[in-house]
Amino acid sequence: MAFNGISIVFARCLSLLQLLFRLDRGLPPANRRLVVDGLAGALAIGLVATTPVAAQDKPSSVGLGVFTFTSGPAAAYGMPGKNAADLMIDEINAKGGIGGVSVTATYVDEAQGAQGVIAEYRRLAGDAKNQVMVAALSSATCLALAPIAEQLEVPTVGWNCDTHQLLMDGKSKYVFRPNGNTVPEFIAYAIYLLDRKPDVKTVAIINPDYAFGHDAAKIFTAALKALKPDIQIVAELYPKLGSPNYQTEISRLTTARPDVVFSNLWGADLENFVRQATPRGLFTSSQVILALGETVLQRVPLPDGVIVGVLGDGWWMSPDAKANPETVKFAEAYKSRFGEYPVFPSIKMANTLIYVKAAYEAAMQKNGAKWPTRAELADAMKGSKVTTLTGTVQTRADNDGLVDQIVGVTVKTSAQPFPAIGDMVRYKGDSLLPQAGQDPLAWISTLKPEFAKGLPKPGSYKIGER
Repeated sequence: MAFNGISIVFARCLSLLQLLFRLDRGLPPANRRLVVDGLAGALAIGLVATTPVAAQDKPSSVGLGVFTFTSGPAAAYGMPGKNAADLMIDEINAKGGIGGVSVTATYVDEAQGAQGVIAEYRRLAGDAKNQVMVAALSSATCLALAPIAEQLEVPTVGWNCDTHQLLMDGKSKYVFRPNGNTVPEFIAYAIYLLDRKPDVKTVAIINPDYAFGHDAAKIFTAALKALKPDIQIVAELYPKLGSPNYQTEISRLTTARPDVVFSNLWGADLENFVRQATPRGLFTSSQVILALGETVLQRVPLPDGVIVGVLGDGWWMSPDAKANPETVKFAEAYKSRFGEYPVFPSIKMANTLIYVKAAYEAAMQKNGAKWPTRAELADAMKGSKVTTLTGTVQTRADNDGLVDQIVGVTVKTSAQPFPAIGDMVRYKGDSLLPQAGQDPLAWISTLKPEFAKGLPKPGSYKIGER
């Protein structure tokens, strides 16, 4: 068992080292350090033999380590996730917990930096009470924690981190992501854009300067070039994550006057960008795509016609969500408790906790109602299909999730004092992904214009229709 555990972690670390040293990774120095620290920690503890935890009696409570941003600019995105976790855990406990066991959460602030995040993960994993880690928001954090999760054999569920590189090697046994990845998320925007504006010729990109921003630009650009080869990328701007001022970038965008401006800025960065770009006319001179735009609809004014989405299916007002009494109840409870409706990071967190709860229930059903071990929980997650607040998630063989993609445009509505999403489309989760183990960028390059013809069109996603 010891040699097996060591071989697993070394294989995983070598795979991640290959990712780290690719010149096109796009990780800034701080995030590269986070990944390196995670690899070093895993290698160190990999020298210690590991043994499986035996099945045990039901504990008085079960703990979850929940990683998100609770401070700094990214907290504008991270706190809705924490809020949803608080609410969902209260709801689970009000219904008897998991198998009669109450659930508690220990929150880890990802803003504290590399050493603190990794140390907290090790500390929490060392307590047998904390059987599952819900980690994390940041792609850099997930990449750093993955080898440690494999070595310690702790089921670790990425509730938000999107980078497609997390599970590309197909070797993960304890790392899962039930919320999809950057490949379908950003191909969806390319297809939606070309359906609405087939004559587009020039595109500019403004994304954050780290893996998530660079990955998104490569995927979105590759999809556009494959589906409409004559499109030109006239500007690629990568401001530092956490930048408060975007006036220089906005000047360059307004001077270039592209047909389309694409951005996956998020958190306070996105809010600042929208507030600064609106009075300078960017939203009228170009078709703007805000990939994470749903998160700011209740906070900053956006004009009609901005292309937005939810990086998955997690919109609380989607036809599927509105048809689900549990989702309606969750959204209203969230509004009552936190003063605004849930944004898609809230729904991602809630759906992740539903996924974790389902794994416990499936494991106990399989083992004769005994309290499950970590290994049994991981086994229950493999290949699972779970109904969530907004649809279903199917776990692939590589532990990545198949989740539908919702995209639309901002529209005014009499139902709410903020924009909603209209002219929606819902792409099936498996329609925008290559097979497990296939290089996604190589697959995207093989796409032809005919690829999009068989997919649903803008405006097709309505109540009672899929």
